[in-house]
Order: sequence, then structure tokens, then C-alpha cells
Amino acid sequence: MLATLPEPTSDAAPAPEYEVSVVMPCLNEAKTVGVCVAKAKACLERLGVAGEVVIADNGSTDGSQAIAQEHGARVVNVERKGYGSALQGGIASARGRFIIMGDADDSYDFTNLGPFVERLRAGDELVMGNRFKGGIKPGAMPWLHRYVGNPILSGILNLFFRTPVKDAHCGLRGFRKDSYEKLRLATPGMEFASEMVVKASLLKQKISEVPTTLSPDGRDRPPHLRSFRDGWRHLRFLLLMCPLWLYLIPATALLGGGLAVMLWLTSGPRIIGSVQFDVHTMLLGALAVFVGYQTLWLWAYARIYGWTSGILPEQTFSAKVFKHLNLERGVLAGAALLLGGLALIVWLFRFWWGLDMGPLDVQSTFRPALWGFLLMILGVQTIYGSFFLSMLGMNREKN
Repeated sequence: MLATLPEPTSDAAPAPEYEVSVVMPCLNEAKTVGVCVAKAKACLERLGVAGEVVIADNGSTDGSQAIAQEHGARVVNVERKGYGSALQGGIASARGRFIIMGDADDSYDFTNLGPFVERLRAGDELVMGNRFKGGIKPGAMPWLHRYVGNPILSGILNLFFRTPVKDAHCGLRGFRKDSYEKLRLATPGMEFASEMVVKASLLKQKISEVPTTLSPDGRDRPPHLRSFRDGWRHLRFLLLMCPLWLYLIPATALLGGGLAVMLWLTSGPRIIGSVQFDVHTMLLGALAVFVGYQTLWLWAYARIYGWTSGILPEQTFSAKVFKHLNLERGVLAGAALLLGGLALIVWLFRFWWGLDMGPLDVQSTFRPALWGFLLMILGVQTIYGSFFLSMLGMNREKN
């Protein structure tokens, strides 16, 4: 969904190859796009780097395209809307071995691209700018972004994916084009920035940071960024890309805590100080086990789907694990749980029969009944969950 605007060169002339392509997304940046293009071109010339500037225009109506061309940029029209979509179109059209991307609002320092080029030449695959190390000029970043949003989201990203990045949302960054193509990035919006770092980390690409400065936005209109909306989109993306923290860790906590409570109360009531814990607390433990077990299956579904669909890189899941979690083993395990639960219910029924089906004492019967019902539920869920898990992996088996 992109088209390159006509260039002054002949159609018969072969497309030149460059060491560096500077790619800028653009949407109505007439006031600043020319300045950014001029700065980038001057920097490449000063560094002696064979390069180009590509403007990925996302539907500007203020003449940004013509201004960019006048300053020596190549303009690519990207029809699909969104920050990520614009960058994907511009990068796909870029002819450089290295790509340096940055916004066309004159907030990033295109006069100092040398550190990015140096790290890329040294073999790094993704080079992030760090505005906190390079300097943030007064008025360049809202306090909510500087002291709350960016540190929290960068911290979550580092916790989930163990990246070395301290400024995960810096828009000025460089990368090798061949390494970028391995990432298979797809998000159309602002979360594109996080997707790049996440997948580069999952693929164990070599990531580094260099200082860069941030200046106040040079435009005379509000930025496209919406703090809470785009912050939530980043957080949502990080959670979706990390089944470990979204599903497995909560599932483990619920299962472990619930089972501990149930086992502790199986033999009878427990008293701590003046507080007595009894069957109602055991019921709460059973609820925790049930919810935790459901969440554990969601983790399995997410891992398999992420693997088979290509959302998660190949290396993040082992085919051996999938073969081990096959349908037959799941059905047998589920059947064992179901039969165990039925056995407890049958025992309870016989006990009730022995009392001529009269009233039952809650203290002596509720506990085995709770275990029986819980095991039956877990057994049924295991059987049907195994069938669904197997269906998710069918396409993978064909490949």
C-alpha cells in the first residue's frame, strides 16, 4: 500500500545503493520536515556516508511531500494509516544497508547521527537513542512522560524481556535492514516502537544505546501522540507478547496458593490466634485452584498460537515441548483427574447411603465433596483443553 513519488532521475537508471537510509514518518509536517531533511543530509555528507533521506508520508494535506522533495528527500506514499504503518512502508522502500529512523517534527537531533553509524558498523543490530543520557531540553518532554510513563513502560519491558534499553520509547534509533526484516514487525500504531525492541530481544539481536538529545517539538499544532491511549497500547502489546507474566506467573501463584490452602484445611478447621479457618476458606482455595488452572491453559494456548502464527519468533518455543504436550497425554491425564473426582463422589454417595440418605455433617463430608468436584472440573477441562491445544498446533504439524 505504498507508492514512490516521481524522482528527477531517469526510469532507466538503476536504483543506487546506500550505506545509510534515514527514514522519517510524516503526516502534515510542512513546518518542520524540510528542516529535518536538510539536517540529516548535511550530517551524512559531513560524515562522508553514502546515504539518502526517505520521507514515509501517511497522507499529508499541507504540502509536506513537495517540501521534502525540495530539500532532497525521496518521498514514499503509505496509504495504510498509523505511525508503524508509515515506518514499515518507508523502511521497505529504503535502499540503505543501515536504517536510522526518527520523527519529522524537529525534536530529534539529525545533526548527530555519527554514534548510530559507528555502532552499526561495529556489528550492533539495533542501536537505540537514549534521551535521558543525551539531554532533554526544557519543554521537550511532558513531566508525565518523563517521570511516569517512559520509566514505567521501559521498566516493564526490561522486566518482561530482559533488554538493556533504558529509553525504550526514543523514536531516534538505527538498525541493520537485514536484521529488521527478520523481526517481521506488523503493528500499525505507536506500539511499533515497542514491537521492534521486544522482537529484537526475543531473537537475541545485539542491542545498544547511544546518547541523543531531545528538543521541543517544532510544529505549531498538537502532536499526534495521545498519552493515555498510546501508553495503554504499549502496555497491552507488552503483555500480549509475554505469556509468562500475563498468564504463567499469576497461574502459578493461584494454583500454588489455592492448593496449599486446601491441603492445610483438608484434615479439619485451623485456628490462628482468635481466627478460625474452615470449609469456607477451603472453598476460596478451590476457587483459586480453578482460576489458576484455567489461566495455565490460557498460557499454553498463547504460547502455541504465538508460535504457530508467527507472532512470536521461532526461537521462543520448542517443538519438543509441543510434541510432549500431545492430545493423548492430555486426555489420559484428564481422565485420571476425572476418575479420581468421581471416586470421591461415589465414596461420598455410599457414605450417604449408609445413613439412609439422611442429613450429612458438613464437617465430615464437605471437604471430600469439594475435592471431588474440583478434580472432576479439572479433568474435564484438561480433556477439552488438550483437544483445543492440538487443534492450534495442526497447521504447524503440516509445515
